[in-house]
Amino acid sequence: MKARLQKILSQWGIASRRQAEDMILAGRVRLNGKIAHLGQSANLECDRIEVDGVALEPANRPQLVYLLLNKPARVVSTCSDPLGRRTVLDLLPAQLRECQGIHPVGRLDFESTGALILTNDGTLTFGLTHPKHGIPKTYQVWVSGCPPESVLQTWRSGLMLDGRKTLPARVKLVKRVGRAKTLLEVILREGRNRQIRRVAAQLGYPVEQLHRSAIGPILLGSPSVRGALPPSHYRDLEAKEISFLRSQVNLTSEIEVPADTQEQGR
Repeated sequence: MKARLQKILSQWGIASRRQAEDMILAGRVRLNGKIAHLGQSANLECDRIEVDGVALEPANRPQLVYLLLNKPARVVSTCSDPLGRRTVLDLLPAQLRECQGIHPVGRLDFESTGALILTNDGTLTFGLTHPKHGIPKTYQVWVSGCPPESVLQTWRSGLMLDGRKTLPARVKLVKRVGRAKTLLEVILREGRNRQIRRVAAQLGYPVEQLHRSAIGPILLGSPSVRGALPPSHYRDLEAKEISFLRSQVNLTSEIEVPADTQEQGR
């Protein structure tokens, strides 16, 4: 059965669908011996697809990997960085870094910390990062000052960013430290670039620290692992967590998932 090249590459865990498009544009993909271009379709039963000179063979299809990482500050949520900064992949052991196509699902800011999913399931990544699939994400946000209820209500209702109003958000006051700073819990169903930091600054209460504590029901802690993951550590997603993510983007086919959750070090 034919499918677009970028979809095939993502299904094989080579890259996310958007990354696969970049690979095709860069001339790294060949179809039946010729440099491929966007818009082409193929059928692996009768077509030969090569990436960086290596042919896709059914026997070489990588096993799907699903991880939850507690990202520390000053690490970039990308596979590589032109400035030479440490990336989230640098936190994984060599055997996982070499596993074909592992990449972060979405991003956390350079200075932000917390829950980040890593996988080589490009189809899942494409679905989760599509704007129509708004999985709620929970953040613990320290802001400067003491925002009154009226400001929090404005945040909840939405305000203009780049000419478009933000979706309604859940914003709850957790605690105040005098009038110096305030801890808020913010739950969003959208993820525009630096959204929380930009909204807080626009309201006059800039962010001091931002930590993502949950992605839907997926917590940095786990029923099978005592306590939360330390910074820079990761664990396998549990079967029910993977099933939740796939159900959110209408992926219902059966897949092989880890039998047990294991917390891992750096």
